[in-house]
Amino acid sequence: MFQINLRSQQSIYEQIIDNIKELIIRGVLPEDSELPSIRELSRTLTVNPNTVQKAFKELEREGFIYKVKGRGTFVSPRQDSTIDPQAVQKVCADIRNSVQELSYLGVPAEEIQKMVSDIAADPFDEDKKEGYL
Repeated sequence: MFQINLRSQQSIYEQIIDNIKELIIRGVLPEDSELPSIRELSRTLTVNPNTVQKAFKELEREGFIYKVKGRGTFVSPRQDSTIDPQAVQKVCADIRNSVQELSYLGVPAEEIQKMVSDIAADPFDEDKKEGYL
């Protein structure tokens, strides 16, 4: 269910966040489903409980999960009508930086557009990232 790559440049807590977000977005973790406890997940992933706790706090701050005192942590109901403009701006800045880096590397604009279109069509298809250039 959760995958941690110890060789990744991405921190472990960010990997946990990304894994949980992906599972929620794909519907593997439906609304109001219970997540493993911090201790249980830290044992499963063999990481420090503080790392899992940090990831859960960030996911709660972003509105992906919520806590019920004495019961556990659950997936938040999807709120389609509410778009966080600050979150959108941050992601757009990340996209802009990535496009600038691809351009600097010499990737033609048409190829960058194809990459973005392919990713937007299926954001979780990991096989597509191998097929460029």
